[in-house]
Amino acid sequence: MSFKKVPPSVREVVAARANYLCEYCRCPEAFSTQSFTIEHIKPRQAGGENTLENLAWACSGCNAFKHIKTRGIDPQTEQEVTLFHPRQDRWQDHFTWSDDLTRVVGKTPCGRATLNTLNLNRQGIVNLRRLLVMDNRHPPVD
Repeated sequence: MSFKKVPPSVREVVAARANYLCEYCRCPEAFSTQSFTIEHIKPRQAGGENTLENLAWACSGCNAFKHIKTRGIDPQTEQEVTLFHPRQDRWQDHFTWSDDLTRVVGKTPCGRATLNTLNLNRQGIVNLRRLLVMDNRHPPVD
């Protein structure tokens, strides 16, 4: 199976649309130690295409944890649910920030499943958020 590479012009459109934030963990690209990437919401292996509606801007960590997954288990209900879809869902409907603003909290089955599946509170990101909060650069304004 051969996949067409996403052109740089489309990458820039996707990045700008996301305000240069990971569309899952909300990490700002400017402070990431790794390159951000195009993430196929519906994986190419499952027939997902290089259309703007199927592309998300993601940090390497979220992209690696999501990989080809589209579903996850909600730890509260133990039910399998669809993961957060950046083109169809609003982040604020499924997630919020902890009181200290360093951790993502899932508000819905979709949010909780995505939080666990993509490990949105990886230690490095929590540390970065803590520093950004101290510098009044977090949480991002939507």
